[in-house]
Parts: sequence; structure tokens; C-alpha cells
Amino acid sequence: MTEPQPTSYREAYARLSRIAAELESGEADLDRVLPLLEDARAAYAQCRERIEAVRAVLAGDWADGSDADETDTDNTDDAE
Repeated sequence: MTEPQPTSYREAYARLSRIAAELESGEADLDRVLPLLEDARAAYAQCRERIEAVRAVLAGDWADGSDADETDTDNTDDAE
């Protein structure tokens, strides 16, 4: 049985972290691996969608000449 879809980036990221920990532990039963991977793919897609939405907003602000900080803001780190 798969978990309900997370509703926020934080929830989706937490779900990915739990799945990674379970898979890395080596304790996941083989029958559980496929559902875990499907859940991980859905959570990853949700995280990526939200990150891209933020990037689009920021790109729009910068394109409009807003007073945005010109430092590198690509701080997406997989090991958060």
C-alpha cells in the first residue's frame, strides 16, 4: 500500500529521506522495493515541480529588473 501524496515540498522531501533510509538499510523486503521506488519517484517529481516553480518566479523577477540579489542562488543540495 502506498502512502498518500505529500502536500508540501517539506513532506515530499521527508518521504524521499525515509525511503532512502529504508532502502540503504538493506532491510526492505524485495516485495516492498517496487512500491518504495514508485513512492520515491512521485515524491521526487513533486519536489522537482516545486523547485522549478520557484526558479520560474525568480527568473521572472530578475527579467523584470527587480532588485534581486545577483549572487548564485542554485543551492539545491541533494544531501539537505
